[in-house]
Parts: sequence; structure tokens; C-alpha cells
Amino acid sequence: MSMPLESVPFSELLRRPAETADRLSRARAVRLRRRDAADLVLMSADRAAAEGEVVDLTARLLASLVRRDPVLVREALPTVLPWVRFLPPGDAERMVDEFVSTAEAAAAVGNTAAVSQLLTEWRHTAEIHADPNLHRILAAPSDDDFGPVARPAGA
Repeated sequence: MSMPLESVPFSELLRRPAETADRLSRARAVRLRRRDAADLVLMSADRAAAEGEVVDLTARLLASLVRRDPVLVREALPTVLPWVRFLPPGDAERMVDEFVSTAEAAAAVGNTAAVSQLLTEWRHTAEIHADPNLHRILAAPSDDDFGPVARPAGA
């Protein structure tokens, strides 16, 4: 069982830095809630390094398992990510391949953002396959040009 993630306002860190840092003795990390920006997480450097090692080892181990027995991993995936069941078989295989190669690469550079993005994209694909009406609409051919697309906020 993992230790809880405590949550405090960012201002708590500014007003009482020592007390906020002391919370790390009771929690694996402290979430710093900010009103007008993304929350931050405060954790010890030793903890961050240990978690990084675990991510790296897990990515390399998974890649090794997939190379040795791809069927085993593909069969186990729906128990870990139940939404995979909505993907057509070919897409599920492609998802596993992309996941493993992306996880290996992300571990090598020490940044898992690409893995998170990949899982989000595949989960959305599964959501489309799970909804027959939505799938029909999105899979239908279209000759229309729907015009310019607005630039995403923050881009």
C-alpha cells in the first residue's frame, strides 16, 4: 500500500516552507495546489530518483517480455487497461507495439510525458470504438472542408 499524497495550497509552502517540507516524512509527495496554474508536486530527490529507476526498469522489462512473448503481454493488457477491449485486434496490437517502443524511449530520456500522451490518444480511440454512433459518424467519408481550425489555447 502506497503512502498518501498530501495536498496543500501553494501559499502554505511560501508561508511555512519547513513545515510543508516536513510533510514528506508522512507522505511520498506533497501536491501544491495553485489557483491559476497547474499544480506542482514536491518530493525528495531520493524518492524522485528511485521512482525514475523503477520506471526505467519497468519499461525495459516490458520491452524484453514483448520481444520474447508478445502474445502474453497482449493477452494481459486488457486486465491492466480494460478499455483496450474496445480496440479492434489490429489496433490493440499496434497500441502494444507503440506503447513498448514509446516507454523504452521515454525511460531513456527520463521523461514519461510521451507515454502519457500515447495512452490518452489510444484511450480516446477506444472510446470512439465503444460508441457505435460516434464511430459511424467519425468513420464516414467526408468530402466537406470544415474550414480553418482555431489555434489551441496556449499554443
